[in-house]
Amino acid sequence: MRRNRATLSTVTALTACLLAAAAPAAAAPPQPVQDDPADWTPHLTDGEVWALARVGDTVLVAGEFGAVTSADKATRYERHNLMAFRISDGTVLDLAPKFDGPVYALAPGPDGTVIAAGDFRAVDGLPQRAITRLDLVTGRPVPGFAPKITGEVLTLARHDHDLYVGGRIAVDGQTYSRGLIRMSADTGALDPAFDARLAAPADRPVKVQDVAISPDGARLLAIGSFTTADSNPREQVAMLDISTPAAKVTDWHTGFYGLDDCGDGFHTYLRAADFSPDGRFAVIVTSGHSSDDELACGTAARYETAGHGEQQPTWVNHTGGNSLFAVEVTPAAVYVGGHLQWLDNPDGDKSKGPGAVDRKGIGAIDPRSGRALPWNPTRTRGEGLRAFLSIAKGLFVGSDTDRLGHEYHGRVGFFPRRSQ
Repeated sequence: MRRNRATLSTVTALTACLLAAAAPAAAAPPQPVQDDPADWTPHLTDGEVWALARVGDTVLVAGEFGAVTSADKATRYERHNLMAFRISDGTVLDLAPKFDGPVYALAPGPDGTVIAAGDFRAVDGLPQRAITRLDLVTGRPVPGFAPKITGEVLTLARHDHDLYVGGRIAVDGQTYSRGLIRMSADTGALDPAFDARLAAPADRPVKVQDVAISPDGARLLAIGSFTTADSNPREQVAMLDISTPAAKVTDWHTGFYGLDDCGDGFHTYLRAADFSPDGRFAVIVTSGHSSDDELACGTAARYETAGHGEQQPTWVNHTGGNSLFAVEVTPAAVYVGGHLQWLDNPDGDKSKGPGAVDRKGIGAIDPRSGRALPWNPTRTRGEGLRAFLSIAKGLFVGSDTDRLGHEYHGRVGFFPRRSQ
């Protein structure tokens, strides 16, 4: 699908102006986090981070790795794809379950536990396929949490006692045809009443790459490899109403993400999505090798969530052909991470086009205008940053490299909040 560049640019600019005009004139806008990372975070010595989560004063880090060191690099700990440290001082905790495969997703569980999911078959040598709930004191799987699924879980989102699980999933031995399921966060029991009925052509697997739940718990945004949801055309993006047990696909949809040539081998080039803290809008980021500014490859795009029917992005920020893998929306900034080198770069072709700004591996976008903010700590690009975690005190990041803000930070870092 090709889009009308002039029409989209006009709509985007007009909407951004209206948003800016509607903002309170007297209120000073909140500021992005500091660009100097804190010195107290531990370091992963190998591999990559795929997910971050917070449970109380504990930060959980998941991915593919084998060891971690203390912040001063004096003490080394063996860890197998999951580790934990204290927010207050960065102390590495004793939690050390052994996963035999990568952990791609985390979600806080009931009663101070954490739910971890990915592409593993055992935890501490015990059969536990694709998803488990861990006791943070013992590090052991919680008895009674026994989902009957197989496959690869890429994303988790929890609301109250409901756990939404996305990826390429098989249930009770069926084929890998379910991209999204809902289960009990307490027991792992599948909720048979929930089925988004995602489907795709025979040459593409049904796979959900990421899900986000609105702050009020009423809507769920799913992105991934699918073309219909409950028989409605939904090209890689679907919005569900989950305010009642009988969840349903809403009429909110966008045609911005067609089957464009964003790179060979991609079943989907959509990578991550996040709602704003007030739920008024969501931002979707994409990968892809094409730098054609009429396509949606290598972009961050804002969508208003209150509308009905066909939606166009309020604004689009182009990298010029580099991948974005992670997004975190805060009142001050839309943080994006990945393999990027630039933002504000619609005319770049794996190069710095007119008006583009340097943003190596990480950047921040103004939520209103869609333009890059001055915040520019930089990081070694590697394959890309894949995980953000925003808390009141600042922003955690997780990646596959060890230079962040011009300092050594082994795959994990924290940018403190500025004093307002």
